[in-house]
Amino acid sequence: MSSLDYSAAGLPIRADLREAQNAHWEHLRAPGTWWPGAQRVGIAAESRQAMDCSLCRDRKGALSPASVPGEHDSLGNLPANVVEVVHRVRTDPARLSRRWFQGVVASGIEDGAYVEVIGIVTMLAGLDAFARALGLPPFPLPEPLPGEPSRTRPASARSGIAWVPMILPEDATGPEADLYGGEPFVPNIMRALSLVPDEVRALIRLSHAHYVPNGKLQDPGYGRALDRTQMELVAARVSALNECFY
Repeated sequence: MSSLDYSAAGLPIRADLREAQNAHWEHLRAPGTWWPGAQRVGIAAESRQAMDCSLCRDRKGALSPASVPGEHDSLGNLPANVVEVVHRVRTDPARLSRRWFQGVVASGIEDGAYVEVIGIVTMLAGLDAFARALGLPPFPLPEPLPGEPSRTRPASARSGIAWVPMILPEDATGPEADLYGGEPFVPNIMRALSLVPDEVRALIRLSHAHYVPNGKLQDPGYGRALDRTQMELVAARVSALNECFY
């Protein structure tokens, strides 16, 4: 397993945070459900590139992103339709629309592949923000592992609930029986990735360490170095700054 180096921050990092982040680096570089390891790492690299994209910057400042034509400043390693998804999700997620999503699917990106891109981009953004908060540059991306994606589509995913099919908690059985840990309350942010169960598992591993374990989400008395009230204040402020839908 790769080992992320936090030493330059000069601060103690909890063991569960180190373990979760290092485990995610291994997850990122491995073949996924729809993308091989090299493309998964390439999607991560492109999501960082998006932060310096002039087209994304111009679209962000426009009344409608669709009113600004042009080409993304990309690394040139991914198809243009994939670059569009990565850049829009990383830089302007609050204005994604069903019509835009339908265009993504029409361009040849399957809904499962789209969900996996969402997982890669959003979780990397969280790890990059963690490093930035410590005064560190983003951690170098890992070397991809060989192998082919499984292309496994969960039979229990239901359509018609959201833009993409999802596995509801009551349907998490068989290979997905572990998906939500048997918890009765599952946030939509986790259900949204459930067409690609391994991305849910990765998100839960990170969110348990960075935020609150699923089983404690409805417990107002849960806390760590911050109490739950302080945690929610920080979470709400960060979400607002990031234009989170919720």
